Amino acid sequence: MDKKKVAVPLVCHGHSRPVVDLFYSPVTPDGYFLISASKDSNPMLRNGETGDWIGTFQGHKGAVWSACLDTNALRAASGSADFSAKIWDALTGEVLHSFEHKHIVRACAFSEDTHMLLTGGFEKILRIYDLNRPDAAPREIEKSPSSVRTVTWLHSDQTILSTCSDMGGVRLWDVRSGKIVQTLETKSPVTSAEVSQDGRFITTTDGSSVKFWDANHYGLVKSYNMPCAVESASLEPKYGNKFVTGGEDMWVRVFDFFTGEELACNKGHHGPVHCVRFSPVGESYASGSEDGTIRIWQLGPANSEDQEVANANGKTKVGVNDVARKIEGFHIPKDGQAEGS
Repeated sequence: MDKKKVAVPLVCHGHSRPVVDLFYSPVTPDGYFLISASKDSNPMLRNGETGDWIGTFQGHKGAVWSACLDTNALRAASGSADFSAKIWDALTGEVLHSFEHKHIVRACAFSEDTHMLLTGGFEKILRIYDLNRPDAAPREIEKSPSSVRTVTWLHSDQTILSTCSDMGGVRLWDVRSGKIVQTLETKSPVTSAEVSQDGRFITTTDGSSVKFWDANHYGLVKSYNMPCAVESASLEPKYGNKFVTGGEDMWVRVFDFFTGEELACNKGHHGPVHCVRFSPVGESYASGSEDGTIRIWQLGPANSEDQEVANANGKTKVGVNDVARKIEGFHIPKDGQAEGS
């Protein structure tokens, strides 16, 4: 079998503007889910395996730059150019909380324990909101040296990772002290940063480089130069032996983690690829593009041994009834758009 045979993706339409962020939930009793952020101001929730549309979160008045789901996929969060971050009920699509900021919110992330929301953006301030006390003032971490591009949690919510829009480096903050404890140096601004599912690696992209860092000791493990400027990369979560990238040349590429060899080059998008993410079971990955579409690509048929491991871990395929349970709460009127506030 030719390892570079043409892949045919699932194409997910619905957004009317560029897709700028994608986030997969962990595997839940109802399967796993994919949320997308778009400049059209309407984050969308989908079945993570089939790409089927579940609902649209309506309420933002500006481009949505970041969207994520909590560990149980019961709540969604989004950060927008309308100077707000919102928490949504992922079952009904309703706004639960809206946190006002003084400038564009570029990034948001739920803590692993789901009790906190982290935001960052053009104000150069990292804020932590206590979701058990949403009316309380957020905790503000010491100022970021520049506008915040991405944020995420690691080390069981003890550490915060942030990157900046117009300067290189990955900053790691101690949550208790609010101070930077480590900076991972890069030549160009870091456009994406992902903590691997097992917590071992931080995957970053800067310029035309993909880098893998030790998430505990912060050393550089591997660095690969790509054929073009890359905006996003994601490490395969189950075996950690492959990674996927997307960038300016509109192609979605798969590489061998250990050697850097290109294993596949998927063509189909009609604009730069802004974000790529592996599904939590590692069988597929999604890409979001300037062309307004999301494409879900299969990594390839798993062999029986892989499938047995997946089933043993409880990572079985999602049934239609499971997804139906998730959809029941969404109010979908005749025009096909889920109601929001």
